[in-house]
Amino acid sequence: MSKEKEIVEDTPVEEVAADNQVVEETLVEDMDALEDARVEEVSEVDELKIKLDEMEDKFLRVSAELANIVQRNRNERELIQRYRSQDLGKKLLPVIDNLERAIAAEVTDEQSISLKKGVEMVLESLNVALKEEGIEEIPAKGEKFDPNIHQAVQIVPVSEDIEADTIVEVLQKGYKLQDRVLRASMVIVAQ
Repeated sequence: MSKEKEIVEDTPVEEVAADNQVVEETLVEDMDALEDARVEEVSEVDELKIKLDEMEDKFLRVSAELANIVQRNRNERELIQRYRSQDLGKKLLPVIDNLERAIAAEVTDEQSISLKKGVEMVLESLNVALKEEGIEEIPAKGEKFDPNIHQAVQIVPVSEDIEADTIVEVLQKGYKLQDRVLRASMVIVAQ
């Protein structure tokens, strides 16, 4: 007989059963550990999927925010380009007023008439340059009063030939750049 058979034959049944029990418990523990490992792998996969979803969400949000920033910058550049002449225009309005006052002055001698003609030419050139930049005079006399573009400084009673809320006189011209008012017209309104 071989040695293994002798050991098995000499071993009491209780011991063999106990050994089988130990082997069975070890097998169950190994299977539980394997199941836990599978569950752990599955939960790791789920965790990674959740993290991936979070990262995708963050990526989409950052992409949208970046697109918004680009759009805002584009709009700001367009506005800056459109209204780039605003500050210069505001600074030139008093110059235009002074040139118009100089032209309105009465002159009698030949030299003053020539000087007045030169001032008229300068004013005309300035008006052309401003118009090219989008700066225009706001129409006022004879127009209906609009508080958005006109500033009423005096009111006169309505007469037969003048309707209510009509501008009868312009005290200071108003100007606009595109759709922005640089300076409202100072006017006298019939009420």
